[in-house]
Amino acid sequence: MAAESAGALIAAEMGAAGLPWRADVHDAILADLLGEASPVGGPPRRLAELAARIAEAFGVRQLHADSPAELLKAFARAGVELPNTRAWVLRGVEHPAVPLVLEYKELYRIWTAHGWAWRDAWVSGGRFHPEYVPGGVVSGRWATRGGGALQIPKVIRRAVVADPGWTFVVADAGQLEPRVLAAVSGDERLAAAGGAGDLYAALARDAFAGDRARAKVALLGAMYGQTGGAAVPALAVLRTNYPTAFGHVEAAARTGEAGGLVRSWLGRTCPPGSVGFGDGDEAVVDAGADPQSPRARAARSRGRFTRNFVIQATAAEWASTLLATLRTELAGSGAELVFFQHDEVIVHCPAEAAEAVAAAVTEAGARATRLLFGETPVRFPLDLSVVDCYADAA
Repeated sequence: MAAESAGALIAAEMGAAGLPWRADVHDAILADLLGEASPVGGPPRRLAELAARIAEAFGVRQLHADSPAELLKAFARAGVELPNTRAWVLRGVEHPAVPLVLEYKELYRIWTAHGWAWRDAWVSGGRFHPEYVPGGVVSGRWATRGGGALQIPKVIRRAVVADPGWTFVVADAGQLEPRVLAAVSGDERLAAAGGAGDLYAALARDAFAGDRARAKVALLGAMYGQTGGAAVPALAVLRTNYPTAFGHVEAAARTGEAGGLVRSWLGRTCPPGSVGFGDGDEAVVDAGADPQSPRARAARSRGRFTRNFVIQATAAEWASTLLATLRTELAGSGAELVFFQHDEVIVHCPAEAAEAVAAAVTEAGARATRLLFGETPVRFPLDLSVVDCYADAA
């Protein structure tokens, strides 16, 4: 409750302070990417040109390239049946329109989410003022009420420039959720690996014959329920060598499949399943039941949710504790907390204070770890960047 209350206060303060934003740099980025804005409010020049080229590639006079339904029909007329127009689906298609559609989708998203209209609505006085919603996600993660603060594209981050004489200290908690699993599961072998700067590399050395990619697939597969395909042999290695950690997320999944509730480290309880899903023994899917029945599919989906909930919700608690601790560390220093998303925080401070602020961020991370997990061998290292432009952060 203390972390949640502090988070609400910090969210209000950050929204009021705002994230430094150079409107002139933003305009130059948009002009470079999109061309001139339409004088009548339609798509900018670059999007209009791409739409015309997409229509030409399909052999039609006109096509609304932002319409998934029209794109699906156009591909179908060309003999290509697609389930949807998501980028990963399109990348597997051989057709001259595909690279044009992918470029259009990327630029269209920038135009609608962070274009000129967005700037007019959300940027004032050289600051972007998002409206944060602490705990806006059921896991306790933050959300925003409009503004897209948590989805600022890398290219648009070039507009986030520190004030003259000031700089940014950007801190990112890498591998946060895997480290949370190492801390909460009680698996001593995984906790020992969590003491390394690169947890995946430590796992690889310990149990995966040095194959970091395979170790990462296994650990993420266990946390997110990716238990098929290429993940199966890697998960078998994880189960054998880290049975307590594997059992921790498996137990959460089985509880969810049975209609039960799971909790984070500090007690956040997941929401109940859909009405009619059942409770306790009544919710258990019979072993002989059709695995493709709606009930069985719903149970598996619920299990994947609860499997990750116990980790993601605890990660959100660690991040909230970090913020609360850091706010105390920075009190009276003149530095400003100006941005936060999931596992990343930005402090805006006078350039000469950057070293002290970086030290304060590091100490806040260490204190958050001690407050939540006590004396644990698991480290939660923060990757720190001192930059004048957000896009330059590592």
